[in-house]
Amino acid sequence: MYAIVEIAGQQFKVEKDRTLFVHRLNEERGATVEFDKVLLIDADGKVKVGAPTIKGAKVLAEVISHVKGEKVIIFKKKRRKGYRVRNGHRQCFTEIMIKELVA
Repeated sequence: MYAIVEIAGQQFKVEKDRTLFVHRLNEERGATVEFDKVLLIDADGKVKVGAPTIKGAKVLAEVISHVKGEKVIIFKKKRRKGYRVRNGHRQCFTEIMIKELVA
């Protein structure tokens, strides 16, 4: 059984007991989070598609940790002008574990 759910503006395929890295959530570590924007549920071959969401369906997850992603280097240069800019960025993520899919 799996579901397609919208979390923080992005769509993820979730299954029970799987971990995900999503954009930073404002929840404490160990807290239970409920996502109710379920777009699709596949229960043993029976597919239910929402328009746009499935009423009554939700996904329960537990916040495991807050982490930062790999560093991405942004380098800009304009030739023959002496313009060089180097910048870095590390995205903040929240690691969650899917506990239950409620259809």
